[in-house]
Amino acid sequence: MPKRRSGATAAKLVSQLLDWFAANARDLPWRRTRDPYAIWVSEIMLQQTQVKTVIPFWDRWLRELPTIEAAANAPSAKIHKLWEGLGYYTRVRNLQKAAQAVVAQHDGKFPENFDAVLALPGIGRYTAGAICSIAFNQPTPILDGNVIRVFTRIFGIAENPKEKATNTRLWQLAEELVLRSSLVTRHPPLACSHLNQSLMELGALVCTPRNPQCLVCPVKKLCAAFKENRVDELPNLGKRAAATARYFLAFAVEVNGNFLVQQRPAGVVNAQLWEFPNVEVTGTKPDAAALFQRLFSVKPKTIQPLRTVKHSITRYRITLEAFSISLEKPPAKVSGRWLAPEGFDSIAFASAHKKLASAAAKSILSDR
Repeated sequence: MPKRRSGATAAKLVSQLLDWFAANARDLPWRRTRDPYAIWVSEIMLQQTQVKTVIPFWDRWLRELPTIEAAANAPSAKIHKLWEGLGYYTRVRNLQKAAQAVVAQHDGKFPENFDAVLALPGIGRYTAGAICSIAFNQPTPILDGNVIRVFTRIFGIAENPKEKATNTRLWQLAEELVLRSSLVTRHPPLACSHLNQSLMELGALVCTPRNPQCLVCPVKKLCAAFKENRVDELPNLGKRAAATARYFLAFAVEVNGNFLVQQRPAGVVNAQLWEFPNVEVTGTKPDAAALFQRLFSVKPKTIQPLRTVKHSITRYRITLEAFSISLEKPPAKVSGRWLAPEGFDSIAFASAHKKLASAAAKSILSDR
């Protein structure tokens, strides 16, 4: 493990990062505010999601739910609809739980104390540090994937950052630099905020996972990996777990222009979102018509391929093959709602099933 950088080197690194950020920071909407609620929403949305994807979702969320109280009191259906397409829906449920805790425990004012922020549902050490530094300019460290990549390369850390000792060292570096930023007198009052954002920005724009732009990096002269030609070797994340293939059959069941949709129960992936009836298939691929008849105890009037959607959830590579089913009347004892295509926009679909909804709507409207 490398030794701690000298104070002079750390100060130089901080100063160069602050200068670079001042000149190169992207104009992102959540950077135009110090409102901790707006910054918090952006940080939750940005988890495992690209900036360009988040911007319209963030704009819509703040327009529809402009305050913590509005988020706390919004119907579950509304928060899921606003989040539809972002994925990882546990984030939005925890966001609402946290908003309710802020209303109940802090009179609706987002807390400024780091430990109080950390205690909120869905907020971990990184997110609490990001909110406290960006919204309140506190010298709280951050460490996410971008910052890990920047640190392991600059400091030449070859050990796996997931290992406890290495992760602890990375947090120490993050703390050392943000504390030092608060001492750099020639920079503006938001030095802690800007230092942490500069690390995120450098990882997003320059020190990227593949094809990093080392020649334009503002701190390349201080970077051990650049000097030693080890940039492509770091960070050392070890071997990825092998992806697992899964296969599902789905049925867009239509009766008199209405389709059957069902809501996923609590406690499962994509809980409370809506989907078309579906079943996971293992082993030999069954005949779709026979499987439908076995599941619904009714023979389809017509059956035809609708669409195949391929997507990923964590380490799973999922193939969802859907069929359009036409029936004379609704099957007996089937739970769910019957919606016309015009009603699809009123509910939040799981992402893959939203694509099926679009295909089903086109198929039925083309027949009218």
